[in-house]
Amino acid sequence: MPKKIILITGASSGFGRLTAEALARAGHTVHASMRDIAGRNGRNATDMAELSAREGLDLRSVELDVQSEPSTNAAVEKVIAESGRIDVLIHNAGHMMFGPAEAFTPEQYAQQYDVNVLGTQRVNRAALPHMRAAKQGLLIWVSSSSSAGGTPPYLAPYFAAKAGMDALAIQYARELSRWGIETTIIVPGAFTRGTNHFVHSGHPDDEQRVAEYEAGPYKNFAEELQSRLAATVPDDADPEGVSRAIVDVVDMPFGERPFRVHCDPAQDGASVTFAVMDRVKAEMLHRIGLADLLKPAKLI
Repeated sequence: MPKKIILITGASSGFGRLTAEALARAGHTVHASMRDIAGRNGRNATDMAELSAREGLDLRSVELDVQSEPSTNAAVEKVIAESGRIDVLIHNAGHMMFGPAEAFTPEQYAQQYDVNVLGTQRVNRAALPHMRAAKQGLLIWVSSSSSAGGTPPYLAPYFAAKAGMDALAIQYARELSRWGIETTIIVPGAFTRGTNHFVHSGHPDDEQRVAEYEAGPYKNFAEELQSRLAATVPDDADPEGVSRAIVDVVDMPFGERPFRVHCDPAQDGASVTFAVMDRVKAEMLHRIGLADLLKPAKLI
């Protein structure tokens, strides 16, 4: 397959870091975005530069904070200036919060929505004019099996935001298909090792509410839940399976990419539920005579 120019968000660690490196090793030009390259992610950017030089990869770090419209616009313009186009845009940036739903402040819920949903909107508004002008492209959204599968407690802000992002991805797919832009939604399940989700997760600001839960029937529930959730994930569950799935999608021919790809070692049922949900949504488009929106138009 020809080399693609790829922009991926949230590439400092986890799925994003693994995917950026895997795509670069597959021969693509990868703009691996992250926030605060001059500070907290300076070491990650340096590591990428060293890896790129050592292995002869085209892997470039770029400053991008999905919560900032100026930062997002500047990052996209930098990619265009350096590479001339964006063939693939990967929405991967996200943040997890863990704790009792009631103990999170409304502002914390808003922050989760800002990162996981509004962040994709900022990046889309910056990048899509270039992709639409090219009359081709691929959007990949890293969703979550929690949007349709089993949902353990204490992850309400994250699950709510991911469900919103998944819904937005579906709508964008329909509204971009006639522009020749294809969509694939990657649906990872729970990976309790190798992604730092729980290690880096946020916690409720209302410590008094947390204490009330700890003093009541949910005493030590956080530890119990993490232990039980980890037990559902096979020992050989490998987060690199997500990055390999994304590389496979990128390398597929136009028009042959699946709408969803599930990477769920715990098999929480999302693949079954999403199959029904996506079929119902597709049938609605057939009923109203807009079935062409289900496949990207080949314009070039």
